[in-house]
Amino acid sequence: MPRYLSLVHIDERNASAQAPSPEFEKRMGALFEEITKAGVMLDTAGLTPTSQGTRVTWSGGKLSYTDGPFAESKEVIGGYAIIQAKDKAEALEWTRRFLEAHDAHLTVTAEVREIAEG
Repeated sequence: MPRYLSLVHIDERNASAQAPSPEFEKRMGALFEEITKAGVMLDTAGLTPTSQGTRVTWSGGKLSYTDGPFAESKEVIGGYAIIQAKDKAEALEWTRRFLEAHDAHLTVTAEVREIAEG
């Protein structure tokens, strides 16, 4: 079965500084339990803010390092999931359910891409 990477994009400048609501935690916990029991979830995690990251760039035969935060970035990757699904339609269905578990006032985007197997 193919594997898919879901990159979760957020607007870090508008991300809530508050802890997630208990209702959100309950919805997400139930979804993660279901997707894990279904054998679909392989790995998932949130990422630390860009202020704690470093970009490494290779250009002109040289490396450069830029410490975060990255002011020029409107959207950043806030987390990821690797899932194993029968096809892209199933991967998109799980992603839809993940996004709908979020509170309505948030804007969260997920980019779903099949992992190229060697």
